[in-house]
Amino acid sequence: MLIVMRAQATEEQIRTVCQKVESLGYRAHPMPGAQRTAIGITGNRGEVESGTLEEMPGVQEVIRVSKPYKLVSRDVKPDNTVITFPGSPVTIGGVDLAIMAGPCGIESREQAFATAEEAAEDSAAAMITAATAQARKP
Repeated sequence: MLIVMRAQATEEQIRTVCQKVESLGYRAHPMPGAQRTAIGITGNRGEVESGTLEEMPGVQEVIRVSKPYKLVSRDVKPDNTVITFPGSPVTIGGVDLAIMAGPCGIESREQAFATAEEAAEDSAAAMITAATAQARKP
C-alpha cells in the first residue's frame, strides 16, 4: 500500500502517519519527492484497513498496490481452469455444471461401489467423492 501525502503536508503530519502505520504492526517507508512525500507500507500479509489512514491530516490518497490472493486472480491467469478426467466427458471448471455426491468417508470397497451405483441411479451426480481414511474420535 502507498500513502500519498498532500504537497502542503508538514513534517509532523508525515511523522504522525508513519507512527500510525507502525502502531498497526507494519513498517512505514517515507519517500520524499520533489513535490510531495509518499509513504510505502510493508509487512502486511493482506489488505491494510485504509479508512483511518485516509482520514488523517495531510493524507491526499491511499493506493492499494497489491491485491489479496494475487496468485489465484485473473491478473495472473485470465483463462478459466478446466480439469479433465481421462476417459470421461466430465469436466470441472468448464461451461457445464459438475455435480458430485458421496459420503464423508468410505470404509470398504463394497461401500464405494454401492455409493457409486446409487449416485448414478438416483441423482444427477457425474462423479462421487469421499475420504478413504477418516480420523476417528476415541
